[in-house]
Amino acid sequence: MNAKLLLNERHIISENAFVEMVVWRVPSPLPGSAHGFKYRLALVVDEQCVLRYDNEAGKGDHKHLGEEEMPYSFTSPQDLLDDFWRDVDNRRF
Repeated sequence: MNAKLLLNERHIISENAFVEMVVWRVPSPLPGSAHGFKYRLALVVDEQCVLRYDNEAGKGDHKHLGEEEMPYSFTSPQDLLDDFWRDVDNRRF
């Protein structure tokens, strides 16, 4: 089974900000993750990524708030989107 693209969207938030979201279903978990999804969700403001959720191979699920990186507890794709949008809504830009 190949990876299947589930979501690929870009949303303009304001004149200087946008959100980009990409989620794939993968045939087996990436190293460091315990689920079958590969994702990257980003908020870009003034051409700078200020918020990002991702699960790059070997690092597992985590999020970036500016320069700070912290673990993220992935439970489902819907919870991932909800958590991301909550963090976007809490940003002031």
